Amino acid sequence: MVNPVNTFRLALAPPEESYDVIVVGAGPAGLTCALYLARFGIKTLIISRDVGGQMAIAPEVDDYPGLPSIPGAELAKRFREHVERYGVPIVIDEVTSVEKLERGFRVVTRSGAQYRCRAVVLAIGSRRRKLGVPGEERFLGRGVSYCAVCDGPLYRGKVVAVVGGGNAALSSALYLAKIARKVYLIHRRREFRAMKIYIDAVMSNPKIELKLNKTVKELLGDERLKEVVLEDVETHSLERIEVDGIFIEIGSEPPTEFFRSIGIDVDEDGYAVVNKDMSTNIPGIYVVGDAAGGPNKYRFPQILTAAAEGAIAADSIRRYLLEASRGS
Repeated sequence: MVNPVNTFRLALAPPEESYDVIVVGAGPAGLTCALYLARFGIKTLIISRDVGGQMAIAPEVDDYPGLPSIPGAELAKRFREHVERYGVPIVIDEVTSVEKLERGFRVVTRSGAQYRCRAVVLAIGSRRRKLGVPGEERFLGRGVSYCAVCDGPLYRGKVVAVVGGGNAALSSALYLAKIARKVYLIHRRREFRAMKIYIDAVMSNPKIELKLNKTVKELLGDERLKEVVLEDVETHSLERIEVDGIFIEIGSEPPTEFFRSIGIDVDEDGYAVVNKDMSTNIPGIYVVGDAAGGPNKYRFPQILTAAAEGAIAADSIRRYLLEASRGS
């Protein structure tokens, strides 16, 4: 899928140039952080593999205040244009390492470029785990979703399926049961690993039908998803169910090894441990958005919360740089 947000001409930042802050990642968290930093008069550079992140590929965003029913690509474009108004350069590249210097950091990219800065913001997100079955990529945005809260309202009165057996899957099924006509809950085991309160609520909900001990074999349809092919784990027998949409809730994969290579503490799930101001155990490095974790992180993966974390980090960095200047 071509990301229309990334078809524009981007400003180039000269390698070896120094910045106050380098923001790695240009999703809602990274772009908002860069916007606030620029408004504070802090020299900022964005380096990212794309612009918009998951927001840019959402077919419709209906939960961002003041902008109802806006295509994700259009919302990402507005984020980017707002940042561009403040002259923040965006380099399309991939950061491969962040090195601590005697003063500040060196950021190295896959293209070989190197940049220096006084602080780093990692807004690199996490990747939703995929089923890896035929039809998954084809129907992305046309029946396949990885966020029930984001896309659920598009399936009001329709038949949907949820894949997974943890808290996220069961809570999504319960949420969708309030909107959809019917919800299939597909899990590869006979027992759920979710909290008992979710299990009890799912079991007692008449709109939720369990498909246990089954895996998704294939997704079928024409222009949009229409059927899910299920395979029994034990008998290998196949079953087809007709659906209008499927929500895949089997967890996400944070960039754990990248964090560890820098020296950032991670939690038991591999997310970067952050403080309330989005700072990490390394002074001058901040993590915002989906890649952030730890006991201080309230996990609610929405565009709005990602943007809020970006703003919080920007204000925290403003204070950090001011204190560092006073101490030098």
